[in-house]
Amino acid sequence: MQKIKYAQLNARQKETYNFQKVSAILADYGYATIKLNDDWNGADFIAQHINGKDYLKIQLKSRLTFDKKYIDREIFICFPYLGQWYLFDHDSTLANFLAEFSEGMLTSKSWTEKGHYSWGTLSVKIMELLEDLRL
Repeated sequence: MQKIKYAQLNARQKETYNFQKVSAILADYGYATIKLNDDWNGADFIAQHINGKDYLKIQLKSRLTFDKKYIDREIFICFPYLGQWYLFDHDSTLANFLAEFSEGMLTSKSWTEKGHYSWGTLSVKIMELLEDLRL
């Protein structure tokens, strides 16, 4: 057996790898995951809780991302950053971020023309906002 190098994986392989990693973490919270083949209702996978009634539609991202196409779709966003995983309700977290960063986000070309906004590097302020969303 030889460990793989994440940086050498293609995009699809990275998504599969990340799905497996976060699935293991979600198991600690009582969730079993089901990978979807085609972004069903905006989700890459479903996480079903052992209580049999709670489930999450999760979009897996490589970085902190908000997207207009996820608004009002009850989507959770999950992404890794510096060895930690974060999971959040897209709409409520978007509202919090718009309250803090509205000038930068709402006027950006990315948000106004493409409908999404993301960060590759997270500031101390952003990390503080995400602290309670870390798995």
